[in-house]
Amino acid sequence: MAEEKANETAATREVEEAPKIEPIRMPTPEEIRGQDMMNNCAVKTVISGVMGGGLGLMMGLFLGALDNPVMQDQMTGREQFVYTAKQMGSRAWGSAKAFAVMGVLFSASECVVEKARAKHDTTNTVVAGCFTGGAMSAKAGPKAACVGCAGFAAFSLLIEKFLDRHE
Repeated sequence: MAEEKANETAATREVEEAPKIEPIRMPTPEEIRGQDMMNNCAVKTVISGVMGGGLGLMMGLFLGALDNPVMQDQMTGREQFVYTAKQMGSRAWGSAKAFAVMGVLFSASECVVEKARAKHDTTNTVVAGCFTGGAMSAKAGPKAACVGCAGFAAFSLLIEKFLDRHE
């Protein structure tokens, strides 16, 4: 009887020490709808455009505030303030437009490439970077478009490797 209790106690300890396996939790219908919505290329593109515009706005405001007028010595404090405010506004608007367009181009092209290839990997990011860089610099000519393509693709690849999103 003592042996049975000893064996029973040892078996109970083994069961207690075994890691508990959590049951798989199925996503709720709301979570599924949210995931489906975020997998939509149009939604991703709009979100990227808005976030890119916001980032550009912040950068433009910051960089515009750093601009000093050339005739700073001869300007009153009020004139300097007005000049700086105008610089901040124009820089913010220009940067917001540029970053919004960049976000839209990159997100849309990455999403389209991903859907066409039916794969989620680094190649999609590099192709989207090439397209975005080429499109953003196309006005300057074909040579600039090629340099923009290569530069933005390389930057996209470095960011992917740094963030280690894909394996």
